[in-house]
Amino acid sequence: MVVAIGFVVTTMFFTHKLGPKRQTADKLTPFESGIEVVGNARTPVSIKYFLVAILFVLFDVEVIFMYPWAVNFKQMGTEGLIEMFIFMATLLLGFIYVLKKGALDWN
Repeated sequence: MVVAIGFVVTTMFFTHKLGPKRQTADKLTPFESGIEVVGNARTPVSIKYFLVAILFVLFDVEVIFMYPWAVNFKQMGTEGLIEMFIFMATLLLGFIYVLKKGALDWN
């Protein structure tokens, strides 16, 4: 471990001391895929965008839980069917809550 850390520190020290140090205006400008920077990257984004993204992830993950149930549908029997109906009812209640709160309205 000491040899590895020593190698990293030594390499960083020598490359910093021996490397070229030409700082031009072109080197100090931000670079984004070869495209000139236009405007400010810190423009405000509507919170609705983030809310829809979070809701998508939330409901998408909940739908993923249905896949194992569908694969083992016959083995789980009536008890598994009832549990899935309870899960889907809970999911539907959450979706109705989101709609009533107006989280998906883009006015």
